[in-house]
Amino acid sequence: MHLELVSPSDPPAEDPPTRERAPHERPRERMLLYGSAALADVELLALLLGGGRALERAQKVLEHVGGLVGLSQACPHELLEVPGIGDAGATALAAAVELKRRIDRLDLPWGTRLRSPREAETFLRSLLQGATQEHFVVLGLDARQRVRMVRTVGVGTLSRVEVHPREVFRPLLRASMHSCIIVHNHPSGDTRPSHSDIDLTHRMIKVGMFLGVPVVDHIVISDRGFVSLAEAGLMDPDGDLDFEEAMGIE
Repeated sequence: MHLELVSPSDPPAEDPPTRERAPHERPRERMLLYGSAALADVELLALLLGGGRALERAQKVLEHVGGLVGLSQACPHELLEVPGIGDAGATALAAAVELKRRIDRLDLPWGTRLRSPREAETFLRSLLQGATQEHFVVLGLDARQRVRMVRTVGVGTLSRVEVHPREVFRPLLRASMHSCIIVHNHPSGDTRPSHSDIDLTHRMIKVGMFLGVPVVDHIVISDRGFVSLAEAGLMDPDGDLDFEEAMGIE
């Protein structure tokens, strides 16, 4: 057996140096110290993904889907196309988006009184965010303008949805609603109402007046905007106001 003697004067072997991560590479510690609002989008996604190179993979996700708006519309199978994202990461991100939608829906619980169209914005966006087709929704209100019913009465294409007054007013009449707000989304992101939107609004207003269930507003919503036709002065079926003028279109 061969033994090698080491002289006491020889310096001890050193461990390989370890690289200390910069503060921006520690999103978990930053959240605990400063709170979630201090973290960038990519850091929040990195916390959901976890594991090695989480920040790098989170950045690839945002680039692949086109930011948070794209993430809100992406399904798990689309996220699996991102390099470094497996089943666990894709489903974690999709679950977080769905939880956000469900939390937003709590902003308009049963019996909430609507004092302005804006009070319904977050709730409506949670219902329709990320939709690739136009949806037509009706909110039933009682005599005190409290929300008592929410119904989707029509689903169309990317740029159009067709509804008949009977589909809109049948659930309202059966539930003895006092009035209603009609809503539809524009997947394109442009919330300016079209001429057909104005015509449909006036038709619904006239039917509602005849049936005793007045239409108090028509809201057009997208992932990036919100327009109340009542606030824009476009709810009078007998008015002569040009809708380009009302929407500030030159």
